[in-house]
Amino acid sequence: MTLARWERLSSAPLAAATLAFLVAYAWPILDLSLDARLRGLCNAVVVVTWVAFGLDVLLRLSLATDRRRWLKQHPIDVLAVALPVLRPLQLLRVLALITTLNRFASTNLRGRVGLYLGGSIVVLTFVSAVAVLDAERGSDGTIQTFGDALWWAFATLTTVGYGDVFPVTTTGRVVAVALMMSGIAALGVVTASIATWLIDQVSDESKDAQAATQEDVTELRAEVARLTAAIEQLAGRAPYDDEPER
Repeated sequence: MTLARWERLSSAPLAAATLAFLVAYAWPILDLSLDARLRGLCNAVVVVTWVAFGLDVLLRLSLATDRRRWLKQHPIDVLAVALPVLRPLQLLRVLALITTLNRFASTNLRGRVGLYLGGSIVVLTFVSAVAVLDAERGSDGTIQTFGDALWWAFATLTTVGYGDVFPVTTTGRVVAVALMMSGIAALGVVTASIATWLIDQVSDESKDAQAATQEDVTELRAEVARLTAAIEQLAGRAPYDDEPER
């Protein structure tokens, strides 16, 4: 078993496990009237998914040829398993879904960036809203419903920051800082993607214009050759004949 083969085989199961964790983590927070047995089931799913991602990280580390380099290149995967011992940090496991999205992306760079960015924004917005609601509910803050939390997440991710709703607890502010940094990174990627697209469009138009110009020159040369032949025929000599002897 090679590292590349394991990553291909495990990408789909890990994505499913992450989605299962997302549901199990968010459901008890969004539905306060959830039955106790379902709450216990959600907690069990959270533990199982954590174990699954831990085993995945350990196996990928063992299959890596240069383990120190692998650790440096995959800090998010390690943090998603090592840190979420406390409940406020459990949402870090959803970061594994963002890294898994990259495995499903197309080989084309633009398609990979689009899929990675779109999935990351959706996941970050939702989990940040759920996490800040879990932290702020019951406090004296302004975020007491999921609607308020989702509005705050959108405003923060886009760096708008209206200030009408904001976290007041320590955990909520930690989530806010993480979302702010993610929003800056996401906007940078969006700007770079748009700039790359514009450059590609200008480059394609320039290539098309050059091809059209070359085609016009070729047609013009052919037309000049035809006119030259017609003139020579009218003058009583075939084209490309030698000059008559005098």
